Amino acid sequence: MSVVQKIKNGSPRWVRDSADVVTRQVGLMTSGRRTLPDYLIIGSKRGGTTSLYNYLLRHPGVMRMFPASRDLKSTDYFFRRGRSEAWYRSHFPTASERARRARDLGYAPVSGEASPYYCWDPRVAGFAREVAPEVKSILLIREPIRRAWSHYQERVQNGVEPLSFMDALDAEDERLSGERERMAADPTYYSTSFDWYGYRSRGEYLGQIENWVASFPREQLLVLRSEDLYADTQATFDRVCSFLGLPIIEMPTRKTFNATWRTKDDVPDEVRARLVPHFAEHNARLAAFLGHELNW
Repeated sequence: MSVVQKIKNGSPRWVRDSADVVTRQVGLMTSGRRTLPDYLIIGSKRGGTTSLYNYLLRHPGVMRMFPASRDLKSTDYFFRRGRSEAWYRSHFPTASERARRARDLGYAPVSGEASPYYCWDPRVAGFAREVAPEVKSILLIREPIRRAWSHYQERVQNGVEPLSFMDALDAEDERLSGERERMAADPTYYSTSFDWYGYRSRGEYLGQIENWVASFPREQLLVLRSEDLYADTQATFDRVCSFLGLPIIEMPTRKTFNATWRTKDDVPDEVRARLVPHFAEHNARLAAFLGHELNW
């Protein structure tokens, strides 16, 4: 942790809030000179989004969001609507900062953000296309049963899930009922139910991918298995760097970020027995679309 970050974490809340207001005002005042993101890590939830984002930040060719001291991961701009494009630009480097970094590096740097909700919210792809049509997107897809179980653990840990996992699966359709329609009718509507409780449906990846490539060219989307990021972190990171036009480097860390308090492999047998039949067809169609086996 940097000295600046230590000072920030030790400061009273009102000091941090005031600093955030000031830095955002500075960002807004200079937004006309700021650039849009080069990349978005769009999901999936509990699929390694935070880890990959942190790996990228340790590459010399990746610039942090503004201000760097806040260690921002996402703006939530594309689903928490109501902010201006100037506000969005205020989070990214200026053109002159990028030019200076490019002179130092000898190649063009990149900047971006990460939100596992971006691929899940069906409205985001179209809006992102309007704002940043050249942006490249990265989607990490994790074996959907383990993803669902990890997602559930996080919701329990956060204190917003009172049900057992099996009961939550039973309640999922009712919890999400009508939410897509409300979202489609109101671009500013944010649904906590849609965000929090889609344990099973957020692992049905093909529809989410098809929705994204309906707005962006297929070559602007890189789909990776989360298992590959875990098993061969360097090789997977190399693929991401090549996709973003960055030189390959030796990773300074391969530790996992944002893991839950339980292990990744403790999915109960009854959960697996229930969900294996559900995902069999979904996974087969996804493999056919991607053109390779998923080995899930």
